[in-house]
Amino acid sequence: MKAIANFFDKIAQRYLPDAFIFAVVLTLIVFAMGVAFEEQSPVKMVQYWGEGFWGLLAFAMQMALVVVTGYVLANTPLVKGVLEKISGYARTGPQAIMLVTVVAMIGSLINYGFGLVVGALIAIEVAKKVPNVSYRLLVASAYSGYLIWHGGLSGSVPLLIATDGHFLMDTMGVVPVVETIFSNFNIFIVVTIFLTLPIVNRLMYKKSEVADYTPIKMDISQYSSISESSTIDTLANSDLHTFAERMENSKIISMLIGLLGLSFVVYHFATKGFDLNLNIVNFIMLFLGIILHRTPRKFLECVSEGSKNASGIIIQFPFYAGIMGMMIHSGISESMSLWFVQISNEFTFPFFAFISAGIVNFFVPSGGGQWAVQGPIMIPAGIELGVDVAKTAMAVAWGDAWTNMVQPFWTLPLLAIAGLKVKDIMGFCAVVLIYSFFPITIGLLFF
Repeated sequence: MKAIANFFDKIAQRYLPDAFIFAVVLTLIVFAMGVAFEEQSPVKMVQYWGEGFWGLLAFAMQMALVVVTGYVLANTPLVKGVLEKISGYARTGPQAIMLVTVVAMIGSLINYGFGLVVGALIAIEVAKKVPNVSYRLLVASAYSGYLIWHGGLSGSVPLLIATDGHFLMDTMGVVPVVETIFSNFNIFIVVTIFLTLPIVNRLMYKKSEVADYTPIKMDISQYSSISESSTIDTLANSDLHTFAERMENSKIISMLIGLLGLSFVVYHFATKGFDLNLNIVNFIMLFLGIILHRTPRKFLECVSEGSKNASGIIIQFPFYAGIMGMMIHSGISESMSLWFVQISNEFTFPFFAFISAGIVNFFVPSGGGQWAVQGPIMIPAGIELGVDVAKTAMAVAWGDAWTNMVQPFWTLPLLAIAGLKVKDIMGFCAVVLIYSFFPITIGLLFF
């Protein structure tokens, strides 16, 4: 395992570019594929790219809020205190790797943005306690916990198809989360990965190579809690002379608006049942953050810091939207998906839906965006073959989650906090990709 990890790590270090360059290269590849395989003219491909470029602005805003609200909540004194206490349970390098993996998986099951942020923060806290640990493998372990997000409570596909009025409702109806997230096959996949992934990551750890695995000398203390380093605390504790200063540092205002927000959350679940969609998840994270930061000034300072982590998402999402435009309108995604459909039967269809989604995810690394591309193809094909629509949808969802391990897009917020580059962790994540193929495939085929 250590030799395999070392092999992929060397490849990533030498050949993997920055995540933005990766998006640009994918853009050029899809452009060439449309011209070569779908017989589209270059002018048409430029048209598809440009018209699709701004097609995911609303979804991009949702994703940016996931990262920002997750960061805000993770940096509250309460959550930071919990992370610091949890990090104390790791005393050796192997223990540190396994602990970070478990915490990141728990966070990702709750909310994928929260899981990414908590994973980065727990990795930093553990690195303080175990300074000789392989820091790159530690951060890679934090990102590997993201593997199970689409089988958790914030999975884009299961939440979208559980929402009344979704774009495939006429074809498949509304599919409740009890048939997707809480199905037997999904529970098997999630539990199996949860129990085995920490062991896989631990097996990649090699104490003699710690120096090689930590090429970047970091001042980890720079990532201490905002409440510890911010000059706002000084202002908040000093005499507040103006009305504006008193308002900005008022605990009462934060509490009132926070309770108002949580009141809506209670109303939402009381009237709609367990309807856990993207908007309500962001809503919960936002207002918990307001309450736990106690004053508007502290909350806004944390929002300002967290927004930096969303910069990669903001600038790259339009490029991936442009890629989606070319994939859809040129016919590439349809041809790719239909090829897998043609070689499938009732038993193998979930497997090939999973594989095709894993490939498409390289070009459309967004659960909701990918569903918009593949859902209209996979659901009718699955219905025609007699495959349960919930399993088809989750096969696509797991394909998206699976190749996220080697698609740099979602590493951006975690790496921004941890202070590393994508090539620093991607070799280890490639091992996770290979390992996770087996429990996901077993769950989709035999449950």
